[in-house]
Amino acid sequence: MTTAGKVIKCKAAVLWEVNKPFSIEEVEVAPPKAKEVRIKIVATGICRSDDHVVVGTLPQRLPIILGHEAAGIVESIGEGVTSVKPGDKVIPLFTPQCKECKVCKHPNGNTCIKNDLTAGRCTLQDGTTRFTCRGKPIHHFAATSTFTEYTVTDEISVVKIDSSSPLEKVCLMGCGFTTGYGSAVKVAKVTPGSTCVVFGLGGVGLSVVIGCKSAGASRIIGVDINKDKFAKAKEVGATECINPLDYKKPIHDVLAEMTDDGVDFSFEVIGRIDTITAALLSCNKAYGVCVIVGVPPNAQNVSINPMLLLNGRTWKGAVFGGFKGRDDVPKLVSDFINKKFKLDPLITHVSSLDKINEGFEMLRSGKSIRTILTM
Repeated sequence: MTTAGKVIKCKAAVLWEVNKPFSIEEVEVAPPKAKEVRIKIVATGICRSDDHVVVGTLPQRLPIILGHEAAGIVESIGEGVTSVKPGDKVIPLFTPQCKECKVCKHPNGNTCIKNDLTAGRCTLQDGTTRFTCRGKPIHHFAATSTFTEYTVTDEISVVKIDSSSPLEKVCLMGCGFTTGYGSAVKVAKVTPGSTCVVFGLGGVGLSVVIGCKSAGASRIIGVDINKDKFAKAKEVGATECINPLDYKKPIHDVLAEMTDDGVDFSFEVIGRIDTITAALLSCNKAYGVCVIVGVPPNAQNVSINPMLLLNGRTWKGAVFGGFKGRDDVPKLVSDFINKKFKLDPLITHVSSLDKINEGFEMLRSGKSIRTILTM
């Protein structure tokens, strides 16, 4: 029996309070309105950005269904939707692409003005939600909300992908892989033969490493205080790894000595003020490029001497690897299918939605790179 046009009852992980575990609930998911799409989620990854909401460093309106790194199948569409149809394999996009605003029309911009990361509405574009639980409306996260068996997104926040795509792997294209890989190949524009350093060797950091290797970097240095991550980093392309705790001097001084006064490209993939500063100081003062990838703590500022930039350093950041979701994600999926890069090394655990709290504990303890929850 078709479910189009009907409310769907399904299982979802709801966050009712900050610093509390997720609660597995039965939620009602309303049909999509005009220019909206309802998706059956097949697989979703646990990302550090979700955890920032859980611990309160990325404030959102509660209660909420988190999750933003996923892949699924279109269940039904609202009036006026033309880019996808029921049965299509899709990836929800936490960074939408309306294709009409000034940012979308700019060749180098990808933070569409209709994104909810900065607006913080925690709703769809019309200002309302499609989730209810225990008689209460439940908020959306980044217009995606993928910790649920069914979700509703705006059409501008979803993209069709190749029908042969393995959804339990390409779900990483919804955030982690694309963010890291793009930071290297599109934002920094890593050059062949260059030297790179990556601060933070989680799922996104390893994706930066993959991007640096793909771009032809000859030396890729991984930096992390968890030595258990070093083997995986070298597996995906790091040439060496160092632990700041092994040195008495600041890590940027260590890197300067290792690389003859600084690397060509540095990446901060942790989201800490001290490592953001260290990453900037690690790149060559005359031509180095530093890219901020990690989500920084809310309401904290970095204080630097402007002379650090005056000599020629470039300091930049980007969301979603600088990629325009609806234009670029299908191409990345095709590159994966054509074996341009591997995603398997990034996936260390596969579990079910019921085990979501265990998945977050593994993320926090550093025991997992990426845990994929399958529905």
